Amino acid sequence: MGKSKLSVDFGSKRVDFQLSYDDRKTLGIKVYPDGSIHAIAPLGTSEPDVLKKMASKVSWILRQQANFLSYHPLTPPRKYVNGETHLYLGRQYKLRSIEADKAFIKLYRGNIIMYSPDLSSESFHHHLQAWYKEKAKIHFKEMVLSSLPKFDKYKISLPELSIRTMTKRWGSCTPSGKIILNTELIKAPKGSIEYVVIHELCHLVHPNHTKAFFNLQERMMPDWKKWKERLEYSLA
Repeated sequence: MGKSKLSVDFGSKRVDFQLSYDDRKTLGIKVYPDGSIHAIAPLGTSEPDVLKKMASKVSWILRQQANFLSYHPLTPPRKYVNGETHLYLGRQYKLRSIEADKAFIKLYRGNIIMYSPDLSSESFHHHLQAWYKEKAKIHFKEMVLSSLPKFDKYKISLPELSIRTMTKRWGSCTPSGKIILNTELIKAPKGSIEYVVIHELCHLVHPNHTKAFFNLQERMMPDWKKWKERLEYSLA
């Protein structure tokens, strides 16, 4: 069965979402980084039943979208000009540019400062993205190394770590055991980064989202729901 577009009203607010069907027992709702919504219903579920369930979840959906607007790297569009705020590890920093012979970026007193012979917004964008990726490599590796001892009893080997920009996932784990983390995650609070790392490490023990998987995640990070709320509901 193909996908269809539906909407549900919540007061004066209309929430549009995409609906598809799958062989599952309950309705799943995904809120993506761009604010779009995807509902996955059990096969045979009627649209009125889907709308009724979605209506009961609208308040939660709006909170997720608000969370993205408050700190997510994909919104609002960035111009990369002096005075614009950007995120790093969950904190807001103002951009500043200073002319210099050599291009580099540093943090200083609430500012992300770019020193460069080229002070254009294109240059700032290029150097800032490279800086984010370098910081992501450092912090994500440290987070994996600090989290791995929690899994000692499962005899997990240090996984290969890959960092790249993804549009709809914060992280993933391949069948071969490689963990992939989204570069944009470096803009989120450390607790959220830890949640994603723990989530993916749990997949090295339990590949699927089974009860055993979630029980393990609960033991490894009891407050994971707090940090998951600041990312997205589920990309399973």
